[in-house]
Amino acid sequence: MTEVKQNNDEKHGSFEAFIDGRRAGIMTYTWAGEERFIIDHTEVEEAYNGKGVGKEMLLAAVDFARKNNKKIIPLCPFAKASFQKSEELQDVLVN
Repeated sequence: MTEVKQNNDEKHGSFEAFIDGRRAGIMTYTWAGEERFIIDHTEVEEAYNGKGVGKEMLLAAVDFARKNNKKIIPLCPFAKASFQKSEELQDVLVN
């Protein structure tokens, strides 16, 4: 089971994925004002490739955005492609 923890400060943040206590990946973001954040990098440890770790972190970011009335600007290629593929996530995108 994947556990995702969020770290956040006034300028930056991240969602880190852990599987069995080991770090499986990280998705970083930068705040663009108070209402939106930019996902700028997604990295999954090689041992966990293909296990849905990136998607788990993206879903955590979407959940955070929805709960806090924020919008997401996906600059990293993984996040951008994931949003394009999943219409149900697009409500949090900056128009």
